Amino acid sequence: MNIAKGSLSWILSLFVIALISLILFVIFNKENIALFFFFLSIIVFLLTIFLIIFFRDPERIIGKGITACADGKIREIINIDDKDIGKCVKISTFMSVSNVHVNRMVFEGTIKSIKHVSGSHMPAFKKESEKNERVIILIDTKIGKIKIVQIAGIIARRIVPYIKKDDKIRKGERIGIIRLGSRVDVYLPLKKIKKIYVKVGDNVKAGEDTIAEINA
Repeated sequence: MNIAKGSLSWILSLFVIALISLILFVIFNKENIALFFFFLSIIVFLLTIFLIIFFRDPERIIGKGITACADGKIREIINIDDKDIGKCVKISTFMSVSNVHVNRMVFEGTIKSIKHVSGSHMPAFKKESEKNERVIILIDTKIGKIKIVQIAGIIARRIVPYIKKDDKIRKGERIGIIRLGSRVDVYLPLKKIKKIYVKVGDNVKAGEDTIAEINA
């Protein structure tokens, strides 16, 4: 199983704590404190297994057209006038704790800018989450500018980009991770979109599922 970039240290740290607790249980086997170390080792081992599952990063067969940026459920699809893109369609995906949290590029292009914006940590499914901490990525593509916004949530406190300004990124390539569940918004230029393939409530996989078809 592949582990998300930058996450192995989290898993190893918990594993070491669990191992030390187990060793202390053996050392103090005949003393009252031994039971504490036994239960601690069990709890930390379970947390280690949880992190292994959470930070999984499976390989994907890349889909056609514009693909999903995040694993999760489509929360919103609306047409808006965005200051960076102009008239566009915004597609929001909510990631639960059980989803893969590595985000992928939706369409090939060049990273124009990456901006980190500080903010609150409201639940990602609430309207107030518009003011949450976020990372805003602008991409130059052959269909114009595309914007990806990675949004932190009430549990997610860390957005870790894998990319930098001026990188040329292929569709489906990993662009970063949001740790412990949140939301990703994708903004697509409206005049270049021929068809939207998803609807609110659909479950999608990053890089694999097509969310939109572009005009030829």
